[in-house]
Amino acid sequence: MERCMFLAILSIILISCSTSRKTTLRNNDGLTVTAYYAGGPEKVDSFDAQKITHIIHSFSRLEGNRLHVRTGRDSATIKKLVGLKKKNPQLKVLLGFGGWGGCETCSDVFASEENRVAFARSVKELGEHFGTDGIDLDWEYPALPSVPGHGYKPEDKQAFTALVQALRTALGPKQEISLAAGGFQRALDLSVEWGPVMQLADRVNLMTYDFTTGPRTGHNASLFSTPEQPLSADQGIRYLRQLGVPAHKIVIGAAFYARRWDSIPPVQGGLYQSGIAVEPLAFRDLDRTLPPGEGYERRWDSVAHAPYIYNARLQQFATYDDVRSVKEKTRYARQQGLNGIMFWQLAQDKPSGGLLQAIHEEKVSGDGR
Repeated sequence: MERCMFLAILSIILISCSTSRKTTLRNNDGLTVTAYYAGGPEKVDSFDAQKITHIIHSFSRLEGNRLHVRTGRDSATIKKLVGLKKKNPQLKVLLGFGGWGGCETCSDVFASEENRVAFARSVKELGEHFGTDGIDLDWEYPALPSVPGHGYKPEDKQAFTALVQALRTALGPKQEISLAAGGFQRALDLSVEWGPVMQLADRVNLMTYDFTTGPRTGHNASLFSTPEQPLSADQGIRYLRQLGVPAHKIVIGAAFYARRWDSIPPVQGGLYQSGIAVEPLAFRDLDRTLPPGEGYERRWDSVAHAPYIYNARLQQFATYDDVRSVKEKTRYARQQGLNGIMFWQLAQDKPSGGLLQAIHEEKVSGDGR
């Protein structure tokens, strides 16, 4: 009995050390650059795989208690993403699970140990089938209400910890486990048991965007807080570190899209005003849809370190990340010793000269210092 207990403890220690060493080695190689990808197979080769360290297929969902790739198109996309390793052998391809609107039954399913084990086993099987390198858990959000019809209960927080434990047991130390976490206070406080989860996970992709989603304008993805908008990437990251999450496991988030409003009065350049929210806009379409020469004035908030656009004549407002802001976030990640930077999502970028290029330029300049 004592010998069995000793071997079990030794096994846990070895897995923990292996995971820690793996993270340290990646950190020494420079910042990770993680792309969520929600496009189809036809666009995969449009982007430079050499500029990315991780790419996450977005998303697979639950079918019963198993991870399920929903369509043949999704399967084709995953295979194309794995094929990028021919261009970048160091690239890690992860299966993304959940997403906004993708966890309707998670609360009920993951309440059961049997279901958690079955799910973890299915993740391993799919990973072996496709040749992927792990999973990103994007349950939005354990223990919190989200999309109408999605179940939730306080016990989800503990169930999420148990889910990560089941995945680490099934996948072993070499496969990667990351989680996408909401950057707002209730998610940071109520959804995740940070201590035990981050002992097993490789990184947390902090969704430091969607800070402004209602009828009032503000910054979608501000780096720093302002008196009018305390919510920011810096605020969330500092809070995680206060909770004991190591900096080298935190990933800052960037938005490759703009949020927009109509009927915004000409006060404060449209910032912090009430209006009518309209459809978001991909970064690649920004200059064509909101052309600078037609009254769309590009502005910079020197406190938030965030850009925005306002058209006084049309009373239109947009908040987004641009080349300057993603470079500042990349620099911030390096200066704070973070794991890296991630973004939603790659298919919204320009194929060349876009935000991924800006991140790469800043990363390379930092690596050379």
